[in-house]
Amino acid sequence: MAKNAAKGKGRKGEVNKRSQVLSPRNKRWTKVDNKTGRFIDQMKRKGKTFKGVRMK
Repeated sequence: MAKNAAKGKGRKGEVNKRSQVLSPRNKRWTKVDNKTGRFIDQMKRKGKTFKGVRMK
């Protein structure tokens, strides 16, 4: 899993074993577990992506 670096330096690396896909029905990004294929989370704001998560 990605770790946050010291204060002010931002994220260190990407979030492993997860990706995100854009849902065509509601135009929101959904986080997907790569191992199981299950949906984990969905962004509240339309069009905004998760930070540090790979896009499919």
